[in-house]
Amino acid sequence: MNVLLHDSCIKRLKNINEMPEHVELQHLVDGCEEVHTYSPKPFKCPYLGLILATLSSLFFSLCSVIVKWMTDIDPMALAAYRYLGVLLPAIPIVLYKQETVFPRGRRIMLLLRSLTGTAALMLSFYAFRHMPLADASVIVFSVPVFTAIFARMFLKEPCGFFNIVSVLLTLIGVVLITRPPAIFGTTVGTLGQEAETSDIWGAVAAFSATLFGANAYVLLRALKGIHFSVIMTNFGTIALAQCLFVTWLIGALCLPRCGTDRLLIVALALFSFGGQILLTLALQLEQAGPVAIARSSDIVFAFIWQVLFFNEIPNRFSVGGAVLVMSSVLLTGLRKWALAMPEGSGLKNTIGILAK
Repeated sequence: MNVLLHDSCIKRLKNINEMPEHVELQHLVDGCEEVHTYSPKPFKCPYLGLILATLSSLFFSLCSVIVKWMTDIDPMALAAYRYLGVLLPAIPIVLYKQETVFPRGRRIMLLLRSLTGTAALMLSFYAFRHMPLADASVIVFSVPVFTAIFARMFLKEPCGFFNIVSVLLTLIGVVLITRPPAIFGTTVGTLGQEAETSDIWGAVAAFSATLFGANAYVLLRALKGIHFSVIMTNFGTIALAQCLFVTWLIGALCLPRCGTDRLLIVALALFSFGGQILLTLALQLEQAGPVAIARSSDIVFAFIWQVLFFNEIPNRFSVGGAVLVMSSVLLTGLRKWALAMPEGSGLKNTIGILAK
């Protein structure tokens, strides 16, 4: 029986290159695992995945603080330094584990995950620089809501009435946060200052980062079973090359000044590496729904850092938009959790209405 299953897996893997892209993605998610895949060892703590996801949010929120703080360095250059910090620690880990760096049958997924993730990060860095930190974070971290749309497109997952309502609530929240001049006029304050106008290009970058990030989430779930060092080595290599090219193209490539700037660059790299590892492990240890709920703590951290470090007080539009977006993210996570629970579960009976 095991021999037959193994032969079936080999035949399916050989047919991967002949499949259309969306069929390949569905195949990788639903099909059998390759022989040399990685499965995290079981842990005693039942909430370890949620803890790791929350710590990942903390690390990534600190990265956004550094990006907004370092105004002398272009956001694209900071993105390049960030990915250098992701790549360098990942190389010795993948060598120590003797993992295949570019595993057969997963190459297209690794390439697409790297490209979409890099685009999302560069756009989010631009948004952090040109928007209030909390406003940009709320938009960027509404990724789980839009993930359902791309999961429907590429994984053929159902996308029903609940998902449509969540997306609409999120879009309303984004409008309240960005306050387009065509709707609110040009005198609506961004931070409670009535003469200050919002940066429309920062808002466009933040929303675009959300769309790219949603695709990256779908692709990361498709790569479940691959050791995190393989994902991060591919991600870091492709992302670093992409960021360096863009930085060179716009003439923003430079070395940070000695002293505090270089220490912040090192901190950015370390927080990025730690956050990426924690997020990858969280998605491998826990279902996507609970991880999405834990990741929404990004928004809470962003509001705290905005007031603490930049003395920026959000106005009623930002708070109202954040409430709508965070509610959509939490409800989306709860729904995914409810759908994954076994029938007859007490918790599923409690929140089961979300799964209908």
